[in-house]
Amino acid sequence: MNPEISIIIPCLNEEMAIAACLLEIKETINRDNLLVEVIVVDNNSKDKTAEIVKSFQLDWPELFLVREEREGYGLAYLKGFSVARGKYIFMADGDGSYDFSEINFFINKLKAGFDFVVGNRFSGKMARRAMSWSHRYVGNPFLSFLVKFFFSVKINDIHCGARAISRTALDKINLHTGGMEFASEMIIKASQKSLKITEVPIKYRPRLGNSKLNSITDGWRHLRFILLYSPLFLFLIPGLIMLFLGIIFMAIFYFSNPVLFGIHLYIHPMFLFSVLIIIGYQLILFSGFSKVYAITHLGDSNLRIEKLFKWFTIEKAGLIGILMILLGAFIYGLIFINWVSSGFSSLNEIKNSVVALTLLVLGMQTFFSAFMFSILGIKEK
Repeated sequence: MNPEISIIIPCLNEEMAIAACLLEIKETINRDNLLVEVIVVDNNSKDKTAEIVKSFQLDWPELFLVREEREGYGLAYLKGFSVARGKYIFMADGDGSYDFSEINFFINKLKAGFDFVVGNRFSGKMARRAMSWSHRYVGNPFLSFLVKFFFSVKINDIHCGARAISRTALDKINLHTGGMEFASEMIIKASQKSLKITEVPIKYRPRLGNSKLNSITDGWRHLRFILLYSPLFLFLIPGLIMLFLGIIFMAIFYFSNPVLFGIHLYIHPMFLFSVLIIIGYQLILFSGFSKVYAITHLGDSNLRIEKLFKWFTIEKAGLIGILMILLGAFIYGLIFINWVSSGFSSLNEIKNSVVALTLLVLGMQTFFSAFMFSILGIKEK
């Protein structure tokens, strides 16, 4: 008979806490009469974590120990998911910081119709020194704000390690990441799949043993993943603004010599606007790169992007790039002919030269970006 709930606990050198966690789970199972299997994922521990779990297995047939030698928070959970049999899956770290007596808080929400439940340590009872000042007031609130803003998720503690998800919902979100960013990936993809998400206040205690969290590198991995899944805000909008302003002001300066505060600006600002156009266009291309990569390698989906990618082929993009290069070269050719015709005298062709240079660079960006899109468009098997 399959269990109703699978409890997955990732462990990396948790000999100081794992016994207390398992005892707490046992008490909760007996108190609430839960039909549970417990899966401890040993993430290549070098201490006595595995031995302690094995000692509990002697009289606990529903306790399983699996090993994931590749170290990583996400990798440990992916291993646990692959063997879990429960209709509902509860997740929590094996460091003693989470209270396993609160499992039913999560499961009752799933039974009420929610697909995914995340704990909120800030609205529950957080013990003193359970979380560092920088994590409590800077890192976690900032990254949680970004996820809420970019993906319209009403979750206030996106890095909480205590969470529960139904097996049906888990099969929909197609998780990939192997590190700490796994926590963000779950919430972002759950939001993209329009799953019903909620949160519950929980207790949070100081962990037992040494922390494996690296504030800077793990924080960056979360931020990098969030930005990768939101290229609209990171690349596209800034790129469009820069490209639009560059084109408008370059046109103004090409056809006139504006005066500002009585100063004739002449041609020199055109170099700045050329840079705006080039950088803005590159940012737009970057937004495309990141979105295509997310679709083909990280399990993201976007029907509009996929249809556009099928229609706008490497051949079409390459042809546009070549035409832009030829147009820029043609303008330079006309300038050269005028120079020869004038007997190699001084010419006032700076405006045309800036336009030609801009077209040549944009053409090269377009031509080679077409190949980059093609490379990123190759899906992983």
